[in-house]
Amino acid sequence: MGLIPGRNTGDNGRRRGFWARLRRRIVWTLLGCIAFLLALLLLLRFVNPPVWSWQVHRWINPPEGFSGEFRHQWVDIEEIPVGMQLAVIASEDQRFPLHSGVDTQAIGEAVNEALEGEGLRGASTLTQQTAKNLLLWPGRDWVRKGLELPLAFLLEWIWGKERILEVYLNIAEFGPGVYGVGAASEYWYQRPVQSISDNQAARLAAILPNPWRYSAQPPGPYVQQRARWIERQMRQLGVAWLEPIKD
Repeated sequence: MGLIPGRNTGDNGRRRGFWARLRRRIVWTLLGCIAFLLALLLLLRFVNPPVWSWQVHRWINPPEGFSGEFRHQWVDIEEIPVGMQLAVIASEDQRFPLHSGVDTQAIGEAVNEALEGEGLRGASTLTQQTAKNLLLWPGRDWVRKGLELPLAFLLEWIWGKERILEVYLNIAEFGPGVYGVGAASEYWYQRPVQSISDNQAARLAAILPNPWRYSAQPPGPYVQQRARWIERQMRQLGVAWLEPIKD
């Protein structure tokens, strides 16, 4: 039985048309997602986020023993003591004023240490941590890390250093369900953040790696030791270290 002339040609044309339409839809979907992300980040440059991904994760997957209570109060960067700002930079990302969202020098040092058998340590900047806390999910998977890098560059480009620091200080977790330095100061010290000392600020920064394990008040041996180190770093950096991040 002979083939119908032109039938294969027609089938191939329809298949090519299908894949062409699919490619166009994928491209337009990606462009739409990018446009939405840019618009969202531009909005959050001026509007404080009412909710963020790390908080949502706690709602959906509460840790064992979590009461479900959330504490948060927004504090504008102008009202956050310089000591608190400097403590977090000294503890988490001393090159914050210098890099463009990703600290290639810190990444290189972490890789070299890992190759020398010293274990793999984190090299995330404050910008990357802000992107993770605001828009991504917890964990160390490569997909999240891959998204974290371009988001960090976008935050630096759209927001600037001062806004990044302000958002980080207001959404970072400082205790079980305690978000931001305003709520953290009230939770740990029963006083507004505007009145805390440099040592108290250093203790808050010291518990950031694991605020569910460590206590700012009363501080355990690790937090005391870590806070003393942070205070030394604060003095070495000096208040002038914050000047380059001002908008």
